[in-house]
Amino acid sequence: MGDDVFKLKGNQTGLQLVFAPGIAFETLRNEIQKRLESGSQFFKRGTVIQLVPDQLSKENEESLRKLFHQYGVLFRVEPIEDVSKARRPIPKQNTPETNIPAAQAAAKESPAEPKPPEEHRMMVINRTVRSGQEIQTQGSVLICGNVNPGAEIIAGGSIDIRGTCRGIVHAGAYGDRNSFIIADCLMPVQIRIADLIAQAPDSIEKPAYAEKASVKNNQIIIEPIER
Repeated sequence: MGDDVFKLKGNQTGLQLVFAPGIAFETLRNEIQKRLESGSQFFKRGTVIQLVPDQLSKENEESLRKLFHQYGVLFRVEPIEDVSKARRPIPKQNTPETNIPAAQAAAKESPAEPKPPEEHRMMVINRTVRSGQEIQTQGSVLICGNVNPGAEIIAGGSIDIRGTCRGIVHAGAYGDRNSFIIADCLMPVQIRIADLIAQAPDSIEKPAYAEKASVKNNQIIIEPIER
């Protein structure tokens, strides 16, 4: 029944949740939960699910956000980028004065589209974060590389590291205890989620599986997960 209730459409930044107008929210939520519990390939941990604004009430959006968080899936309510618009030529900045009128005319004809709030965006880092480097974002962050000792990651949302984490990682930096930290090899010097802190032991063995750090019962716990 799930395919009749909702669909997931792939885009450049994740999967868009699409459902029929007028469908009962409880029906939608129950079908999503069934799909999550089934371990569907669409819902791998760290997946980003996007919903176009104004389709659900704020209360129902928050209900879905909490449901997806339970399964390590990021849920964001934001405008979906139109790929065709993204490919339009953009006037260069600091254009010589002789070209300014044409650029201004184009800007008047095509006003800039509103951007989603910073806390709803995901930053993607396609490199290793080295010692002495610091990454900060108000939203979530996906790092396709390692986080070396001496590096620090600070995110208002969750942190997903497709590599080894040996630095300092702070998720939910603005107080969101629903945020989490995932890494293929989680061996950080220090983990922070919201206002909670966990220090690494003096000696730590390399984990055999990817792991997730999250908050349960007012403390940070680490548990193995499947990618």
